[in-house]
Amino acid sequence: MRRVRYQVACSLDGYIAGPNDEFDWITPESSFDFEALYAQFDTILMGRRTYEIVRATGENFRGKQVIVASRSLRQVDYPEVEIVSEGLEARVRELRAQPGRDIWLYGGGNLFSQLLDWKLVDTVEPAMIPILLGGGVHLFSPRGVRQWLRLVGHRAYPSGMLLLEYEVLQQFGFPSVD
Repeated sequence: MRRVRYQVACSLDGYIAGPNDEFDWITPESSFDFEALYAQFDTILMGRRTYEIVRATGENFRGKQVIVASRSLRQVDYPEVEIVSEGLEARVRELRAQPGRDIWLYGGGNLFSQLLDWKLVDTVEPAMIPILLGGGVHLFSPRGVRQWLRLVGHRAYPSGMLLLEYEVLQQFGFPSVD
């Protein structure tokens, strides 16, 4: 089964974008192999707000299936992507069951929280950038979902970026440490 992975850059104080949706603070890490990361996915899933910001930069996610969760965008206006306005939970379950590479949950704390609530997120992988933004778009939705995670990987980079990988535990109660 394909995994849904929330892989996102964030500030040390927990923001994925600044107060004006800016992300200029995400500086390139020369020793990070973005192409290797990018190759792990064949599907990119994001919300409307993230899509509009990314689209404005000219990014087209070459060779990837792009799915945008939105109640306001119309499919006819965005033929280059798949707009899911209803039945998102069923559509993500369908995607997970199809053959292919992992699904990149790209930005969007609200979408992440909704998918986490539906038990459709397999990993949480924040790339912690050594900056304090003091405000902006939260890594996690303020409405949040309580969820146990298990650290399964980490790597520090020369710039001070710390890449963390947590497995989402699908259990109740305190997790074991084995």
